[in-house]
Amino acid sequence: MTDNNKENHQETNKQMTINLQHRLQQLFTDLQLDDAPAGGAVVVYQENKCIAQVSVGMARPDVAWQPDTLAINFSTGKGVLATLVHVLVSKKMLDYDATIASYWPAFAARGKEKVTLRRVMSHQANLFSIQSIDADSVALLDWHLMLSKVAAMPIVAPDNAALYDSAYSALVYGWVLGGVIEAVTKLSLAEALRHYLTEPLGIADSCYFGVPDKKVTQVATLVKDFGMSDEDRSQLRNKRHKPTLKVDSQRTLHTYANLPSAACWQQHSVDAKKVEPSNNTQDTPPVLDTAGINRLYFNTSQLNLKNYKAALIPAGKQPIDYHSRETLQAIIPAANGVASAQALAVIYAMLANGGTWQGRVLIDKATFEQLSTPQVAGLDAVMPAPMQWRLGYHRLFSLCQKTDNEVGDTRQQGFGHMGYNGSVAWCDPARQLSFAFIHNFDATMLNDVRQFALTEAVLDLVDEALAKS
Repeated sequence: MTDNNKENHQETNKQMTINLQHRLQQLFTDLQLDDAPAGGAVVVYQENKCIAQVSVGMARPDVAWQPDTLAINFSTGKGVLATLVHVLVSKKMLDYDATIASYWPAFAARGKEKVTLRRVMSHQANLFSIQSIDADSVALLDWHLMLSKVAAMPIVAPDNAALYDSAYSALVYGWVLGGVIEAVTKLSLAEALRHYLTEPLGIADSCYFGVPDKKVTQVATLVKDFGMSDEDRSQLRNKRHKPTLKVDSQRTLHTYANLPSAACWQQHSVDAKKVEPSNNTQDTPPVLDTAGINRLYFNTSQLNLKNYKAALIPAGKQPIDYHSRETLQAIIPAANGVASAQALAVIYAMLANGGTWQGRVLIDKATFEQLSTPQVAGLDAVMPAPMQWRLGYHRLFSLCQKTDNEVGDTRQQGFGHMGYNGSVAWCDPARQLSFAFIHNFDATMLNDVRQFALTEAVLDLVDEALAKS
């Protein structure tokens, strides 16, 4: 490439990045919907370079959202935990097919002596039921107590087990992997995370399991908690309720109808017969509302409520306030990971590049091949969607990707992890692309569409840019 051609190529890439940034910012602003001042941040990397970072709304009463804003991201942190395991596998400190008990002898109790790391990471070990452990909301905050309880827990098959190939371990997973990590590294989980993953990636001060005291006041909060003291939060703990599906306003419906993925969603709604047959003589396009769009990704008619509750709802009656100081500073790795969108995007940028970051190999080629290969094809007992579990990650949730382009069908190639609140981080190695979306909207993954709308839009915008380059 001549110097002139190289300059033209660089200028073209610069213009594409500016265009992507502008369009993504407008899209994200639109997706604030009726929830202002709540907001969030989105960061996108390609080929180890940040190509877009956008934000909207307020993270705290006096702090606007930024790409480096910290937030609790629930199970999105599972992807971080899994990535740390893969680094240790690459260093020959762990082996996917070794038993957990070979590293952590106490774990062999009650028939778990043959449970392997691979089975745990692909959610095939039947260690999904938090209700099989005697642990109330206070016990869940005690790291060492929970390690002992998980080591002593039984294997419990899900309800209607014959129908399923996996059972998503929404909470137990974190203590199992965390216990193994501490056993082999001889470090605390926080120290191991920093030493083996976040320091090498340059994100050590923006990714945590257990937020340091000096950082707690920097974590985004829900708008309903703006200005609330810890004492006030404690008094309201028993009165707090889970997010519920709100009635969509006309503004929200208008926003959905004008999203880049609207036509795709409408076609899938028709194909899947998600709308009632019309009595009109002419067919009319389906109305795209929150519930209808979300059902395209999560078929709640397939939800086994018994298994869902067993995986996600501890036996104790007092709920955990995940946004409280004591919970943010506790270690519940499967559920209370705190990180910035920038940090998550960097982790997945490394994965999008096959385990290498800025010339440094964190995960070798053989390990990457294993971690990115689907282990499960069938239904999950807890999640109402085909998860296609890899080792610690699920498939990239997209319905609208083109499959006739050079990168191929990345629904089979992309992977990542979402959180209970609808946050998500993923990578697509075929495109060398990574994406992270975090927020403080009062929502759940089963009653929100933002992660899907943003994912579809970014993939579409990147493909459009690639086609023009």
